[in-house]
Amino acid sequence: MNNSIFIFPGQGSQKIGMGKDFYDNSSLAKEMIEKASQRVGFDFAHLLFEENDKLDQTEYSQPAILLVSLIAHRLFVEQCKIAPKAVLGHSLGEFSAISAAGAMDYLDAVELVHQRGLLMKQACEGINAGMMALLGLDDGTVENLTEKERELGKKVWAANYNGDGQIVIAGNKDDLASLEPLFKEAGAKKSVLLPMSVASHCPLLSSAQPQLEAYLDKWLKESFLTPVISNVTARAYQTKNEATKLLSEQLVSPVKYKQSILNVESSIECFIEFGGSVLKGLNKRISQKPTHSITDMKSLEEVLALL
Repeated sequence: MNNSIFIFPGQGSQKIGMGKDFYDNSSLAKEMIEKASQRVGFDFAHLLFEENDKLDQTEYSQPAILLVSLIAHRLFVEQCKIAPKAVLGHSLGEFSAISAAGAMDYLDAVELVHQRGLLMKQACEGINAGMMALLGLDDGTVENLTEKERELGKKVWAANYNGDGQIVIAGNKDDLASLEPLFKEAGAKKSVLLPMSVASHCPLLSSAQPQLEAYLDKWLKESFLTPVISNVTARAYQTKNEATKLLSEQLVSPVKYKQSILNVESSIECFIEFGGSVLKGLNKRISQKPTHSITDMKSLEEVLALL
């Protein structure tokens, strides 16, 4: 069945213990974790499986999520040779998708997103950056409100389009907090400041773009086995030049996740999520098509049996 789209979760999906079942029951997973640890110089087994305060820090959470996603994907393709129509990821997940599409070695991808996390952290140092989730407002209302507030000098932007009535905004934490009454007045059911020290997918990250482009140029391959759907355009791309440009733009542009799912759902039978189940939850609000999540050996067997 090549009537599927492979999808990969982003930041916020991390939790202690993720990937442990793969590590305990698969020599391939164990080898991937050990090689990744050697590549970046920190212990992924400790980061993923033991209580620590690093997993929520962006330079560690990004490679951790990507690695678990790519382990789940690798274990799946070892047993099932179906080719997806396309791959897509949510924010960081687009880098997992790029590797799953054969356009970047998984170890290069692990180092790349570790460096991406460091670049994002550096770009946000000293500017009190943050993100806020909003529930119950349509896209246009949020866009109009944030645009008006930017005209008044506030640093706030729409950052993630996760589903109807579910949008994340990014910018200066104080500016975000100051808008809560406005959003409530406009009809928001809920506004929650997220536990993040970076402001993803907005112009505050522009200083990170040149170095990220250099890393992409270094590690991206020329050929893609599968089209990748861009967070920036919600359309497919399949060349190194497009990938370099779009993944650099992705740092400062909103994630069009909802739009990406809507653009492809009519041509497929299902979505398969690797390494998490956050996107399965989002997809229930967006699409009628089922999403199957692979997070451990049991769910891997269940999805293989379905196909």
